[in-house]
Amino acid sequence: MRVYEKVRDGIWNYNGLFELVDAWVEKNGIRMVFKFKLTMTSEDRVKASPNTFKEHNRLIPSWVKQAVWKRDKGQCVQCGSMDHLHYDHDLPFCEGGTSLLPENIRLLCARHNLQKSGRIE
Repeated sequence: MRVYEKVRDGIWNYNGLFELVDAWVEKNGIRMVFKFKLTMTSEDRVKASPNTFKEHNRLIPSWVKQAVWKRDKGQCVQCGSMDHLHYDHDLPFCEGGTSLLPENIRLLCARHNLQKSGRIE
């Protein structure tokens, strides 16, 4: 299954492909809580399946997203917009840029990210 992480209202990020290992229900007072144990799929399985994303190493870890969000104050670094934000690779992933360092990731609004495309600024 594909797993997405909620950064804040309206902002979701793809976290990769996972396998469901176990599931259970815990009753918390009058509320029922569904819990799941997931494991990330291996790259071999990702490559073997034609309907899955193959850019597995491109994923930005949660700790990097949190550091970038805090550093950039939850707004586009170019115009200050707080809507439709994207995590952007300063040095594009296709040019060898890493997803594992906050220094190579920044927040851009959709407009500025689409204008930038794969260029290095």
